[in-house]
Amino acid sequence: MADKVTIKLVGPEQRQRAQKLILRAPADYVVTISEPTRTLDQNALMWAALADIAHAKPDGREMTPEQWKCAFMDAAGFKPEFVPALEGNGFICLGYKSSRLTKAQFSDLVETIFEFGARKGVRWSMPMDRAA
Repeated sequence: MADKVTIKLVGPEQRQRAQKLILRAPADYVVTISEPTRTLDQNALMWAALADIAHAKPDGREMTPEQWKCAFMDAAGFKPEFVPALEGNGFICLGYKSSRLTKAQFSDLVETIFEFGARKGVRWSMPMDRAA
């Protein structure tokens, strides 16, 4: 048996395969059922919007798309964890992994980005019908 198997439950065949794997799994193996995470299209849309915001420099803020992503993750309620640095001189930030968000959570994040951009007059490089 493979170390890790992911099955998207889209129909009866996938459900049967998952059941067979569960029945054959050795003791102490772990099964996790979860909502799907963000799609590649959602991710591409987010990065395009973040690049547009970084280019627009709203309120004179010069930040990279990666920095804007962290700011929007925080604004959308996805908080990071801070842990002490190795030598005890400060803290490091863990988190802001948008790849772990569900489709619905990611949609909320993208809506936060677009709402901010609309309020600040950001000109979008992608057609707005793609954002829907």
